[in-house]
Amino acid sequence: MSDDAARVRVRGIYTTAATHLLLDAGHDVVQASEPIRARFDAEFADGHHEVTVSTTDDRQGVGVHGDPEAVESVTSDLTTVGIDTLSWTDSTPPGAVFDARVTDTKGSGAVCSLGEAEGFLPFHETNDRIEEGDAVRVQVREAEPLWSDRRASLGTGIRADGGLATLVRGRDGVTVDTRDEAAGRELVGMTDFLSVEVPDGWGIEWSHAATKADMDALGAALERAVERAASIDDALSGADEVEPLRCLAAPASGEWVWFGRESRFELDAHRREVETTMPGHHRTKAACEEASAGVDFVEAMCAPSGEFPFDVVTRQFGPTEGDTVGIGHGKPDGRAFSLGRGEVVEWGEDGTLSVERTLSGGGTYDGLGTSRESGDTALTKFREGRWWYPTVYRSAAGDLKGTYVNVCTPVECFPDEVRYVDLHVDVIKHPDGTVERVDDDELDAAVEAGTIRDELAEKARSVASSLENALSK
Repeated sequence: MSDDAARVRVRGIYTTAATHLLLDAGHDVVQASEPIRARFDAEFADGHHEVTVSTTDDRQGVGVHGDPEAVESVTSDLTTVGIDTLSWTDSTPPGAVFDARVTDTKGSGAVCSLGEAEGFLPFHETNDRIEEGDAVRVQVREAEPLWSDRRASLGTGIRADGGLATLVRGRDGVTVDTRDEAAGRELVGMTDFLSVEVPDGWGIEWSHAATKADMDALGAALERAVERAASIDDALSGADEVEPLRCLAAPASGEWVWFGRESRFELDAHRREVETTMPGHHRTKAACEEASAGVDFVEAMCAPSGEFPFDVVTRQFGPTEGDTVGIGHGKPDGRAFSLGRGEVVEWGEDGTLSVERTLSGGGTYDGLGTSRESGDTALTKFREGRWWYPTVYRSAAGDLKGTYVNVCTPVECFPDEVRYVDLHVDVIKHPDGTVERVDDDELDAAVEAGTIRDELAEKARSVASSLENALSK
């Protein structure tokens, strides 16, 4: 392994492709599943890991969490997969300890302000009665990506995760999280032979994977957990009073990596090196659980080839004519919001969707300057894989109010939502035919801020120039 190589545990729908990419980059993939072991001509250790790469719940990307240097190295390699791969730092990585303020209580828990972000503390994670305005010390259990509308999951117990081993503050002894009682008892006994001193006030909790690891791996994992426990103890020393809003300790770091359409097809190419992979494998699996199961079935039956079968995928899973679909507008800084939902009024086998929305009144249309009135309609035409999409605004009587063309990462038309990341620069056509290019300054600012890479920015400018020329004719 090179100096910047890491020991990585990979899970989720991108596992095969990510494993191929990371092995090529010189990383050591560990704790591989049986299908991965069967697909690769490589040795996979059962030892400790320094970083995890896990598919997000919505299948749009991966979270990379672990030791800071390892996270940086792995993220750097993952973001090279395609031009529309984007990444953002996780401000609430698992294991981070915060002094938080309760801002709201709900049926099952409390919403807590952590400063830059929010988290959710289930009531079953604390023995104390919690009310709005209370100060509480919490630790992040599970993180959530920036583009998600869910909050990080919190707990009040303090843990130090070392991979195979976790230290639990305020607990004594050794436990094993496994259903194999014999293997668990053996591991408890083996723990006594490890030459690692656990700090006072911390108990050891081994994972099930630890029952398959050798002594060197167990020792390394326990050492990592001890190092993190020590850093937490140092951070909490003298911090007896809860003082919101502050981060007291962050023994691990994290990054969120979002894969765009072109990146998913690049991941297909990596997977195809080791396994039969249908066109649009990751694009289809990212849509929904049913589509993911369909991919597994197709690839088990045959070895397809050719272009991504948009018509087949959307005819089976949607959206098609008559369906209702949302518009998921992502921003380069990691945020995302909905532009509303509309009806698919036209569907084409070439990947085109026409989505119509009826709008409420108030204000004017950005860039166009024309008034927005109740009953106005917006007809948006999306084409799978295209770097832009137009929206035509009309009054209830059918009078043209202007056309707004968004430049974005390649459009993906999923069953419930059309998704992309907006690239700031846009082209508009006023009702009188005047064409105007807008928001170049916002794109420049995003490049300076590091949220858009130079290569992606140049692509956006090129697309905008082509649109400006086409609309001016």
